[in-house]
Amino acid sequence: MLYEGEAHSSAFILRKGWTSSFKALPSGGQQIVDFQIPGDLPGLRSVLYRAADHSIEAVTLVEAAEIRASDLQNVFSEAPRIATAVLWAASRDEAMVVEHLVNLGRRSAEERMAHFLLELGERLNLVGLSGTTGFDCPLRQYHLADALGLSPVHVNRVLRRLREDGFVTFQKGRVEFHDLARLKGLCKFDTAYLDQKEPLLR
Repeated sequence: MLYEGEAHSSAFILRKGWTSSFKALPSGGQQIVDFQIPGDLPGLRSVLYRAADHSIEAVTLVEAAEIRASDLQNVFSEAPRIATAVLWAASRDEAMVVEHLVNLGRRSAEERMAHFLLELGERLNLVGLSGTTGFDCPLRQYHLADALGLSPVHVNRVLRRLREDGFVTFQKGRVEFHDLARLKGLCKFDTAYLDQKEPLLR
């Protein structure tokens, strides 16, 4: 959907499906920065830069509306309320990136995984795609590895430990929370950084 270094790129409103944003590495690997779900605006930052600083690819089949830079500029000048909502979305994305940096730098592998799955659950719940017991998730172990700075083998071991300890199961495209309170306690999960409602809609 978007290539790093691409000029005059577009943003998208994701209606259906999941995407990932990532930085390609000279070694051929990649670091996944985040995943986007329905309702998100992948590529928003790229329309404000001369060239995209990351790539975006579809994880599943997607349905998305394209937003060109000129369209976004017109919206900002003609509809301040929408402009505020877009600014809020960009700010929340930045807050999530900060939390992901903490994940990579200071949390154990089990804490990283727990925090990641809880964050996804909260985000999906906002758009009606998750409940308190779990959610459908199309991500593979290599996605988790690239997002959490782990090897696929380590991801497998971490998920097995979390399952055996009665926290959560991630199998066959489904995340099931067995003890939500304990899982949140494991990684000290606090939803405040997600700030789930856009200010003008409160």
